[in-house]
Formats: sequence, structure tokens, C-alpha cells
Amino acid sequence: MLTQIVTFLIFFAVVGCILYGRRLIRTEKVDAVFGNPERARGGTHWVIVGSSFLLLVWLYYSWDIAKGFYPKSANELCQVAKVNDSLLGLKYQFPIEERQFKSTSQIKKENKNLQIILDEIQNSNELNSQQKIILSNFINKTNQLIPLLTNEDLLEIDTKQKIDGITGRINLLTENFQKPDYPFESEQEYNERQKAVSEEGGWGIVKVSAGTGSIENTIEVPLIPATDRGLKFHAAAQELNLISDDFFKLRNHNPQFKEKIKELKDEIKSYRQDLDSEDLSSTYAKNIVKIARRIEFASIYPPNALDKMQNAIIKFDAAQKEAQGGLRFIDIFLFPAGTIIASGPSCSEQGSGRWLPKPSDTFNKFALMLKPSVGYKDIPLLWIDMVDVSKMIGFILPDWIADILPGEYPVHTKDGIVKQNFKGYVLKVVTGDFELFKIPVPYGHIWDSFMRVFLGLVFGILIGVPLGLFMGLNRFAKGFFDPLIELYRPVPPLAWAPLIISVLGIDNTGKVFLLFMVSLSIMIISARAGASGTQLSKIHAAHSLGASKKQILRYVIFPNSLPEILTGIRVAVGMCWGTLVAAEFLAGTTGIGFVENVAKKYFQYEVIWITIFIMGMLGLLFDVTLRKIIDKTIPWRGKG
Repeated sequence: MLTQIVTFLIFFAVVGCILYGRRLIRTEKVDAVFGNPERARGGTHWVIVGSSFLLLVWLYYSWDIAKGFYPKSANELCQVAKVNDSLLGLKYQFPIEERQFKSTSQIKKENKNLQIILDEIQNSNELNSQQKIILSNFINKTNQLIPLLTNEDLLEIDTKQKIDGITGRINLLTENFQKPDYPFESEQEYNERQKAVSEEGGWGIVKVSAGTGSIENTIEVPLIPATDRGLKFHAAAQELNLISDDFFKLRNHNPQFKEKIKELKDEIKSYRQDLDSEDLSSTYAKNIVKIARRIEFASIYPPNALDKMQNAIIKFDAAQKEAQGGLRFIDIFLFPAGTIIASGPSCSEQGSGRWLPKPSDTFNKFALMLKPSVGYKDIPLLWIDMVDVSKMIGFILPDWIADILPGEYPVHTKDGIVKQNFKGYVLKVVTGDFELFKIPVPYGHIWDSFMRVFLGLVFGILIGVPLGLFMGLNRFAKGFFDPLIELYRPVPPLAWAPLIISVLGIDNTGKVFLLFMVSLSIMIISARAGASGTQLSKIHAAHSLGASKKQILRYVIFPNSLPEILTGIRVAVGMCWGTLVAAEFLAGTTGIGFVENVAKKYFQYEVIWITIFIMGMLGLLFDVTLRKIIDKTIPWRGKG
């Protein structure tokens, strides 16, 4: 129901915003010339159109619209796929979906193989004339086997009766299949089936283990037929499997054929006993007997022996396609780029719906992973924990504050009592060993990744911006630091990752330092470019007004460098996110990259898409924040 509502809302939002945008274009007074950045401001309705279009494409190609409007369609298509899978082997024998009979193709293929071997034997310089005569005789006898199978006069009555029996079973199945109440299910069988359907769950249901609270595998496609139409196809598929098995057990082996092939096998076996297995003549004889065995086990019949059976299969195929009714249109229009396929008793999604998770399943799993009771690897994606302020104080204050105080730490008395003194109380404060009051603190995979990027970026800005400005204004600083920066800057961050993680460990220190290195070079170059790009006329004007060096740096150079610095921050954010995920791939037990790495190993596509969505949203959050900062801090940008 929610998917249906969202689909309608998206559709109306797209149509409404497009109509509003066209009306605005006609009525809006445009007084800005082409190229003026003011012309690109606003346009929230187009943002809605773009976002809605992406979501609509996701809903459509993930088959979530099909799931929302026709939740049992996948189950019914599964039963249809079972019928098609059962029919596949039978139809393959006839010119229904193929160009000719399978037996015709087999005969052409084996005749060609025999002719190739015969030509090789006759043109061989390693075989003597006697060997050539013997091998050619084997080929001739193998060729003579095929007419023994294709001659209608040699077809046994028992084989004819079995073919007629299989044909009759297909016709009876077609007749029953067209009846509304097929497969004649009793009330008890109906109740048992509905109970099994209820226990199995629906299409794409996310289950949570009651014992561990972990997310169990999502049911891709329910297998038990949930509708009367699905039951009809399910029962037909079972009957077709039995018919198909009986047909492929049947062999057109008349006494003449049995006698001739046994004679051929015995002659070749006797001939090869006197030869070395590596001998060329023995190899040719072995290949000839292989062809004879393929002819023996192939389903080769006289040309018209299976006509009635072929017509029966065509008739049933037409009946099952007619019985699909509107399901065929649902499959065509709501299952783009694929469909539901069957392999034996199981069904699966094949196409975009397989690798593109449905939004409903994705957000459902995302909501479950946010909870600490479920989470991912016992850690939620994001949650709020009540933490005592004393723990934060103990984390911030160094322990040596208590050590430098005069006096000794308290010692227990002979009665086993410890009386605290001033130094002991200070130690409790700096280690956080006391209770104050609790405040909400976020934690989880998302928070860990966010803080790593944030800290690496902050440290890179705090060190990189002053150093970049210094290099842009001072000859010594530029000459001294430039080789060092340019030496490590071109090296990809992943090349540093193994070394840094090996030295600093897999905890936050190594990852934050790696991100610091990434952001540092970007901030240095941005600040240096901003400082060296300041217009000389502005600096001369400040000098003429009596400004000091600090005032020139603060009011002239730094404001002119801000556009470059803030643009550098936006670039650094993207680089930090990419590097962080790679670092968490290599080593780590928390973070978005860690979650994606584990999900990749278990083919958890929903979780992978969740991590991609989270990284995109966090990157967007950083970028939107920076854009707001840019608009507030440098409103003169682009206005010369």
C-alpha cells in the first residue's frame, strides 16, 4: 500500500512541477542577461522533478511497482516459469522454438563428424592401408545405424504405444488444464496450502531472527502457489515433469539396431585390444565408438512418428499462454529488463530486479539496521546512547593532571578501608570515575565514519590552510615545503593505507591520519593558490591606507583566498569519503566501508545499496553545508 501511495505522489509531483515550471517561464520577468549566475538560482520545483524521476526509475526497474500493485505476481510468474522449464526439454525436441527436429540436428551433426574422421583417415600418412580399410568399415557401419532408427517400418509396436500414451497424457493435461477448478483441490488441501503460504511469507519479506535479533535472508520469490491460477500452473508443471521423464527414458531401440550396435562395439573393442592406447588408429576407433554411443542414447525417431505428440505440446503451450491472461501484460510492462525464472523447483529474479534492490525492502532493512537490537554485526548503523558527562570529562582531561599534584594517592588502612584525599578525588575526575548526569550521544557505523571524515578534514584544514597561505606569501616556505608536498601528493591514498594502518593500527588513529594526509595536500594547494592569486592592486591600496601586514593578511589576502579554500574543502570531502571507505575495506570492525565489505562477501545487495545511499547522503550533507557557508562568507563571489 505504501509503495502505491509513494508511486502516485511521485507521479503527481513530477507532472505538477513540470506544469508549474512551464507556467513560471511564461509569466516570470527575466531581467538578467545570459551567463548571469542569478539565472541559475532557485528552481526548487526542478529539484523535485529530478529527485522524483530517479526514485521513479528505481521503483520501476527494481520491480517495486510490480510488488506494490501486484504483490502476488512474482509468485504466479514463478509457477508459470516452472511450466516453461518443464516444457523446455520437450519443446527442444521439435521444431516449435527450434528450426528443426532435435533428431534431425543430431543426425546432421554426427554425419558431419563421421565424414571429418573419414577424411582425416584417408589423408593420414601415419596409417597403413589395412588400418584405413578397417576404420573406414567402422565408419560405414556407424552410418548404417541411423537408418535403423529412422525407418518407420522398424519402429516397434511397444514404442508406438508408449509414444501414443505420452501424447494422450499431454492431451488429457491440456483438457484438465482448461477447466476452471483444475487441479481439483479439496477444502482440506486448500487450507493446508494457505497455511503454508502464510508461513512462507511474501515476496521480498525481511525476517529478523527472534533469538539473535539478526536479519535473516530475504525471500526472493515465494515458491508455494499463493493463488488459484498459480496452483493450476504448479500442478501442470509437476505433471509435465513426469511426462518429460518418461519420454526421455524411452528409446527407439529395435532388435536390428541392438544387434548392429553391439556388433560394432565388439569389433572396435577387439580391434583396440591389440593396439597401444596412444596409437593413432586406436584413437580414431575410440572416436568412432563415441559417435555410435551418442547415436544410441539420442532420441532419434522416424520423421512422422512424433507428429501427434508435437501437436499435443503445441496445443498445451497455447492453452497455458491463454491461461496466463493479464499476467503476461504485467510481466511485459512491470518487469522490465528481465522476469522470474525457474530452475527445477526453485524460482529467482533474473534481470534488473535481482541486482537492483526494491526501495521498500531497502528502507525496511535500513530501519532494522538502525536499531541496536538488530544492527549489523551487533552494532547499529546509527543510534543514540545516554552517556554520563563524566566519561567525556575523563576522555578529555589527561591523567597526568593528578600526577603532578603534591602529595600521595590514598592508601588503605589496616581495616581495609580507603579514605580518599584531594589527590584521589582529582584522579577520579580526570579518569571519569564519577557520576554527573547523562546526555544523548550518537554512535554506530554511520557515526564512526562521519567522525573519521570530520576529524581528518578538520586537522587537514587547521594545518593545511595556514601552511598554504605561508607558502603563497613566503619564498622560503614555498621552496622548503613544496618538494615535500609534491612528493607525496601524487601517490594514491590507497598506496599509503597499508603502511599507515600497519604503523598506527586498525583503530581510528590510522584512518583519521590517512584522511588527514588526503585533505592536507588539497588544502595546502587551495590556500596557496588563493594567496598567490590575490590582485596586487588591492594589496597596494591597503598599503597606501596604512594597513599593517596582519591587517593585509586578515582583510585582503585571506578573504580573497576564501573561494579557493572553500572549493578545496568541497574537493577534500569527496576524496576523504572515497579514501575512508577503501581504508575500512582493508581494516576495521565498524564504519560504512566495513558494512559494505561484509555485505559484498554474502551478496547482500540491499545492504550494499544502503551503504551507497548513506555515503551519498552524508557527502551531500557535507556539500550542502559548505555551499551554505560559501553563500554566507563570500557573497561577493561571481560578482567581481
